[in-house]
Amino acid sequence: MQHIPTVAIVDDDDGVRSSLTSLIRSLGYKARSYGSAPQFLADRETDDPDCMIADIQMPEMTGDELQAALIAAGRRFPMIFMTAFPTAITRERVMAAGACAFLDKPAEPDTIARHLAAALARGRD
Repeated sequence: MQHIPTVAIVDDDDGVRSSLTSLIRSLGYKARSYGSAPQFLADRETDDPDCMIADIQMPEMTGDELQAALIAAGRRFPMIFMTAFPTAITRERVMAAGACAFLDKPAEPDTIARHLAAALARGRD
């Protein structure tokens, strides 16, 4: 049986989460969505995703703080970050820590699909 990749979406904006979930499913992947980084971290019922797409600017815990917490816990999987407020410092920090992509919002569906395919291919290496 062929493995269908699971993509976790972590974004505090309901509309963005819904749109990304629809896009991920239309690409043939499974999607799990979370309204915050702590909500993702609290999910102990499911295995780690094959890839994560996370917002940077979220209350409680930012996307780059989530990345650091996951790495510190030894949880490594491909991560793609998106933000409406890109800064060079944040981009450099998440990319240096191993992120696959840092996209400006709003990102085109084709751009997301391309980076997601590359991240999933990288994750299988």
